Amino acid sequence: MNNTFSRIITLLRKERGISQKQAAMELGVSQALLSHYEKGIRQCGLEFVVKVADYYNVSCDYLLGRTADKSGAIIAVDEIPSAESAESDNKVKGSILPVLNKKLLFNSMNIIFNLLQRCDNKALTSAVSSYLMLSVYAAFRQLYAANPKNPDVMFSVPSYEFQADVQGAGAKLLAQAGQLAAGGRVGEENGLDADKAPLILPDHLAREYPLFASSLLNLLRKAEEML
Repeated sequence: MNNTFSRIITLLRKERGISQKQAAMELGVSQALLSHYEKGIRQCGLEFVVKVADYYNVSCDYLLGRTADKSGAIIAVDEIPSAESAESDNKVKGSILPVLNKKLLFNSMNIIFNLLQRCDNKALTSAVSSYLMLSVYAAFRQLYAANPKNPDVMFSVPSYEFQADVQGAGAKLLAQAGQLAAGGRVGEENGLDADKAPLILPDHLAREYPLFASSLLNLLRKAEEML
């Protein structure tokens, strides 16, 4: 049993807003034993995993960290909502600044991932995607930490470590992306073929991405102002 189980059962209990004593009683174990399970001091058997899954109405795969969906479903590519459909369902209200920056980021991501498709290099796509995922992860964790009532057990990486870990992993991924983009190898992965490296000039961007090019150019300008 990995430590994901202990973290998730703690998170589920806190989400439900019940005490450890109540959860233990309803699960048919002592509070001391449940405390050991939640802290990862002791490992439970399969029977208890199934009991917890029924109690919190989640799948065993979710409890064991095999899927991020509580139902145990694995989302297929065509089931992931697009930015366009999400836009109508989740309106950003309040200041215009978040709306503007959201559009700059979404539109720029469209160009980046289109360019990655044209490059047709799995390792490069993975390195760039992972770097961007880390950036989103770090931003979300900072917002999450703003309210001390948010349970820290949502994450497996401790709060005092994640910033240093993100910086280290991000720098490594960025270096790997640069190596692959330049045609070099990273481990067993081949770099980008020279004939597939896209020519990227401002006028080409405007012609090929008329809806998104201005967003990317504005994002580049804003980013350099920060440096």
